[in-house]
Amino acid sequence: MGTTQLETAPEPKYWHLKTVLSDALDSEFAVGEILPNERELAARFGVARATLRQALEQLELEGRLQRRRGVGTTVAPPRVGVAVADAEHTWPGTTEDDWQPVDSAEAAPPAAVALLLGTGRDEAVHTVRRSRRSHGRPVATELLYVPAAGLPGLDVPDTAPGPARARAVLRALHRLPLEGQDRAVELGSARADDAKELDRLPGAPVLLVTTRYFAEGRTAAVAVATYRADTCRLTFGEGDPVGLLAS
Repeated sequence: MGTTQLETAPEPKYWHLKTVLSDALDSEFAVGEILPNERELAARFGVARATLRQALEQLELEGRLQRRRGVGTTVAPPRVGVAVADAEHTWPGTTEDDWQPVDSAEAAPPAAVALLLGTGRDEAVHTVRRSRRSHGRPVATELLYVPAAGLPGLDVPDTAPGPARARAVLRALHRLPLEGQDRAVELGSARADDAKELDRLPGAPVLLVTTRYFAEGRTAAVAVATYRADTCRLTFGEGDPVGLLAS
């Protein structure tokens, strides 16, 4: 076979720089150490700052670097495993999971979630926000969407505090006969509110885990969890160790 255009294409300059920087991180910097500013790094490696930014962004995506507000760019610790697969017949919010309820409200869901739920775009759903933390720092945030029509027995006054209302929605959900669940994982960018909660910059790479829960022959709930892509390695299966953010 002939040589393809892809095989003859030169390696992008930022990609070569990424490899050089990765070697420098291994040999010259310790975990948590702050890198020199962009001007110094660009001068050291003889590249334009735009090329340097592309390389730094790739290293951040791969979990080698972290950008933190008020600190700068630091060398990231190795990714650790975070177990995300509950037992097939377990609702979110059981005593075994590591999520804490934060708040709850009733509102129309995003269009993509409404499609998964099979509800109308303007149909109200209970939205439960939960957070997963380790060593006092968040590793993930989650929005759980439950159609209001699917929880007819829920009786929560509007004045109930956020965590209390969230727990009430979860308790009502647990009364349904769970029939199964499925998951999808994809790479995404942190929205402003999630970025703030996860101590990341808006647009930072994150791992999005979307879970559908089935009961009574329908989708009873949809959870969208946002994990830090720079520090988390998602693991699935009951035998996987549960690792959490240690930095």
